[in-house]
Amino acid sequence: MSQVSLQFPDGSVRDYDGATTGAAVAESISKSLAKKAVAYAVDGTVRDLAEPLGASGKIEILTRDDPRALELIRHDTAHVLAEAVQELWPDTQVTIGPVIENGFYYDFARAEPFTPDDFPVIEKKMREIIGRNKPFTREVWDRDRARRVFADKGEGYKVELIDAIPQGQDLKIYYQGDWFDLCRGPHMASTGQVGSAFKLMKVAGAYWRGDSNNPMLTRIYGTAWATQEQLDHYLHVLEEAEKRDHRRLGREMDLFHFQEEGPGVVFWHAKGWKMFQNLVSYMRRRLEGDYQEVNAPQVLDHSLWETSGHWGWYRDNMFKVTVAGDETEDERVFALKPMNCPGHVQIFKHGLKSYRELPVRLAEFGTVHRYEPSGALHGLMRVRGFTQDDAHIFCTDEQMAAECLKINDLILSVYKDFGFEGITIKLSTRPEKRVGSDALWDRAESVMMDVLKTIEQQSPEIKTGILPGEGAFYGPKFEYTLKDAIGREWQCGTTQVDFNLPERFGAFYIGSDSEKKQPVMIHRAICGSMERFLGILIENYAGHMPLWFAPLQVVVATITSDADDYAREVQAKLKRAGLLTELDLRNEKINYKIREHSLAKVPVILVCGKREAEEGAVNVRRFGSRDQVSMSLDDALAQLTSEATPPDLLRQG
Repeated sequence: MSQVSLQFPDGSVRDYDGATTGAAVAESISKSLAKKAVAYAVDGTVRDLAEPLGASGKIEILTRDDPRALELIRHDTAHVLAEAVQELWPDTQVTIGPVIENGFYYDFARAEPFTPDDFPVIEKKMREIIGRNKPFTREVWDRDRARRVFADKGEGYKVELIDAIPQGQDLKIYYQGDWFDLCRGPHMASTGQVGSAFKLMKVAGAYWRGDSNNPMLTRIYGTAWATQEQLDHYLHVLEEAEKRDHRRLGREMDLFHFQEEGPGVVFWHAKGWKMFQNLVSYMRRRLEGDYQEVNAPQVLDHSLWETSGHWGWYRDNMFKVTVAGDETEDERVFALKPMNCPGHVQIFKHGLKSYRELPVRLAEFGTVHRYEPSGALHGLMRVRGFTQDDAHIFCTDEQMAAECLKINDLILSVYKDFGFEGITIKLSTRPEKRVGSDALWDRAESVMMDVLKTIEQQSPEIKTGILPGEGAFYGPKFEYTLKDAIGREWQCGTTQVDFNLPERFGAFYIGSDSEKKQPVMIHRAICGSMERFLGILIENYAGHMPLWFAPLQVVVATITSDADDYAREVQAKLKRAGLLTELDLRNEKINYKIREHSLAKVPVILVCGKREAEEGAVNVRRFGSRDQVSMSLDDALAQLTSEATPPDLLRQG
């Protein structure tokens, strides 16, 4: 091969023969690097160390602690799993084993499905294979050889995969010792580099190629990490996530439920609905004075959705509304709204608008419906009917930057009130398929880039980034991601510039020159889906909601019936102070009452006995604490009233 030039991360350039492998390049730098290397990358493409360079480019040598090596570790672990299974159960067919978020899976065809009881013996065999430290080696076979070899092994699924590979594509076979598999690669140098930080997690049924007409396979899920510390942290997060699962807490706290007759829609119980209304009330207060709250119809003629473009883009996710048949009696077809934007354009258009009236900010807590496959539904996090804290700002081009900054300040303030830190803001730029001229996109992206720079200056603790090509088809957008108490990230808020809807619907205002002008339309959401945001809050707080947000704030519980009258007086004072309370006068032991209310995650229990009644005091028991603090009723009332005041109202004094 001819000479190639490689540029290293430090900027230096060296020439090599094109046949030189990545391993040889690592060796030429230092023996210690060669020992630690697991792969290399040229111009960002990761390759096997044994693969020749072939062409010039920017080279990087990857070690196990490189973030990009994690996918290789997981990929190789999947291969080790497959080899272990076939060593233990030779009649098992292997199918596919891709890397997924936080791990991998492999699908197996076996007469008797695997169960978690098989995991210890499989993991033991996997560690044995890793200990052999056999090299991963690659061969390229022709199609006939590949079909013949796998057919002779009884691997019918692999033969089917080979037949599905387009003509002209290399058929790569990767060996690890004597065991081999059909695979695109790349892999690390040897099985020993997989390490020991892996764990098999669960089994599930999976149809071959996702088709219910095909045989059912057994899917084994696993996770793998670069270090034991990373694995331990991940397992701890999973354990915490299970404890915090909002569906479980929703049952314990009696907040909501789901049932088969209403798939993907929430049955709110009294306490859950109170929490939902607390969130809406808080958001209403935050919008007061800046936004006009409106309400657009739930059911609209499908022609409006055709004009907006949603009928063409999102029809499969929309619910069609009919009356006593396929069509209504006047042959009009209606749809449940999947979003609020077209309705807000209609409200803006109603009546002539002058540039002096802009910006016009319309907000709605609007219920929308979108079809989600039943398998994708997940408690409050993924539903078919939900409420958006939606708003649309109609402004001039000159006002766009100021409005984006104003929205940003509001979003960050809301997240702070709920205790979220570690916010990330990313700017998503123009996708390949889009509407609007390049000049419009240039202008919008330039403005939003300037806004992002201003945010970075004003809030250096905020992480920022760019997502090239990830914008909406109608304009660039900011995406706000928050981090919860156990480190999980949730994308919630958005700010989106829209060139599409104002043009499609002919929205305009009268400019200072008395001519019609098309407004800039900015979509913004803070919570996004109110239901999903509540699910995030429940899990973030592990059900231990801040007192100001809790649906039930205080339970007044008696030790003996001698204190019943006093307990009623205590509750009456709490109610007059605006606190949400319940009275527990049951003839049960106080420890039983405390345990029951603690399971329901009640923030504060005020315990009243004969002595407390005589002294005008209460024993304050906080959720999550075993201690009880005795204080006068007046002091307890003052403390609880302060804690129960929402943060936005506290700021107002």
